[in-house]
Amino acid sequence: MNSVSPAGSFVENTLAAWIVSAIAVVLFLITNLPWQLDDYDQAKQAVTSFEMVKEGHWFYQHTPHERVATKPPLVGWISAGFFSLTQSWEIAWRLPSLLAAIALSILLFRFGNVYGALGGLIAMSAFAFNLLTPRLASLVRTDMSLALVVFLIGLQIWKKICDGTRWERRDQLSIFVLLTAAMLIKGPIVYAFLLPGIVVYQLWRSKRNAISAWSGWWPWLASLGIFLVWVIGGIFSEPDFFNQVVLREFAGRFGGEIHRSQPLYFYFPHLLHKFSPWSVLMIAIAVIALRSRRWRVGAAFREMSPETFWLLGWSLGGLIVLSIIPSKRVDRIFPVIPPLCLLLAAQVGKMLSREQPRERIYRWSAVALFLSILFTSGYTISKVVSGYRDHRAALVIFGREVRHEAKVHHWRYETIRSSDEGMLLYLQKTHFIEPDEAIREWNRGALDALVAPTDEAPRLMRELSNASLSPIRPVERKNEQDIGYVLLTR
Repeated sequence: MNSVSPAGSFVENTLAAWIVSAIAVVLFLITNLPWQLDDYDQAKQAVTSFEMVKEGHWFYQHTPHERVATKPPLVGWISAGFFSLTQSWEIAWRLPSLLAAIALSILLFRFGNVYGALGGLIAMSAFAFNLLTPRLASLVRTDMSLALVVFLIGLQIWKKICDGTRWERRDQLSIFVLLTAAMLIKGPIVYAFLLPGIVVYQLWRSKRNAISAWSGWWPWLASLGIFLVWVIGGIFSEPDFFNQVVLREFAGRFGGEIHRSQPLYFYFPHLLHKFSPWSVLMIAIAVIALRSRRWRVGAAFREMSPETFWLLGWSLGGLIVLSIIPSKRVDRIFPVIPPLCLLLAAQVGKMLSREQPRERIYRWSAVALFLSILFTSGYTISKVVSGYRDHRAALVIFGREVRHEAKVHHWRYETIRSSDEGMLLYLQKTHFIEPDEAIREWNRGALDALVAPTDEAPRLMRELSNASLSPIRPVERKNEQDIGYVLLTR
């Protein structure tokens, strides 16, 4: 009667957790190989910390094309700190996301264990093995760092609800610190991920003897105040800050004129696909639970434990609010993934407390785990293989070779503006140079080498004195939209 099936023995085995953890870390490390900055706005984020170290711009930075950087500086500060320790920009740029992904995996495993050993394994696996997490785990972006901070705030609320304890001063201080960190990572978007769930939970708990999820006003207002100080400082110190950050980046998200507008349902099918098979397992468990209650949805909500209702409101609240905002991009909803993973662990734990569907849950969990590892690993391997086959890191290698030659020959060199924002960082420069300025600097003897797009080469060869084409050039990338580059030397 109490014997556990082979599927149950496997998914509740400690060795399975270690194996899953090892596979997850490997996928986090390799999914974006070969490392480059040519997509997903990575160069825009990378140049912030580079500019901090090289030019001392610690509060307001610029994009590779001289526009004002639209993200607050906290992740840039962290990368700059990692660079001082590692002296490697490639590592410093990617460590914040990688460490945040590992931290989220550990937290989900630990607190998922509240719902049993299977709950911990499922929570961690659902986070690690989907089509979003491994890709974001080593990208030079702020999404993973924001997801960690948002999860820590929501997790503290969850723990308060589980323990049934009231909010103390130290708890409010902790929320304030985390909210301030979130504000300095990506601004008030943190409100969209947390406040809808808090409002729904507070309304739900008003008729029940459940602990409050609200930590009080001051942590939320004080953290917003710090963010507004940064905004006001930018408005007065950076000429184009108001237009680029306030109007375009923030206010523009609520209209379709600046950022591309997407339909209301945009996130739901994407989440169903990119979070599968876990999304399918969540729906299947919900259907079983509702059928056992003869499809009485109201009864299901009334009987739901406060901490589970908070997880549900937290996950769906952020998803619904971001769906209402016209400007949408798939990775923008990533912070709802960790609470969904913990919610899945709660579902599994609830089902395991029942005798009848227990073996079914063990089998479904084992199948979902196997399929998720298979799909995610296949996605990763295909992405890495195509990256090397298509020479995705061609500009990285080219930039490294140019820097090496410049060091050997003591060249003074610059790079002409191009659409490849990462080129600036591959050559470790803080600014592009315009063609006319490059010609003037070259002809007066201030430059010894020049990196330029191929289509600029004929004009430059005519107007630069004693210029010759270097044999050093990037391998052709397998993308018709990619442009070529040449190295001009004396």
